[in-house]
Amino acid sequence: MRGIGSIDSLSSILEGLARRLGIESKLLESRLRRDWVSIVGEPIASNTWPDQIRYKKLYLLVHNSVWLHQLTFLKPTLLHKLNMVAGGELVTDIVLRVGEIPSHVVISSAATPTIEVDVTASEAIQAETLPHVSAIQDPDLRRQFTSVISRTLRVPTPPGQGPSHAP
Repeated sequence: MRGIGSIDSLSSILEGLARRLGIESKLLESRLRRDWVSIVGEPIASNTWPDQIRYKKLYLLVHNSVWLHQLTFLKPTLLHKLNMVAGGELVTDIVLRVGEIPSHVVISSAATPTIEVDVTASEAIQAETLPHVSAIQDPDLRRQFTSVISRTLRVPTPPGQGPSHAP
């Protein structure tokens, strides 16, 4: 039985469980797909996609042969970044393959991120909503927050209870 001072953190318990179940690489795959832009940067992320990890090799889909050639020179840097994210050496090599990048992940480097606002909202509500949702990276979550904020701002406040009438 352990003493009071030897309580393990939840993260260390989950890491040990993932290691025992052999799902560390699957968890890393998921994290790479979710955070790919922040890990490698927009120019690389818009032309690549982490396909899978097998036997400590990351299979990376590349938009075309020009990017494949360029990334061969960047492999050591990418490996270092990936293993820093993984918290250990879970990836020892990167296999580059020219392939089709899923359409929902293609990022245009020329385009600026768009913030979707309910079209029925007035311009004042849009102006109030944009600063609150602009930092949200996930488009679905950003859309939901925008909708909730817009609905809340559209609800009329009874006279004397608005922010301008606060005591």
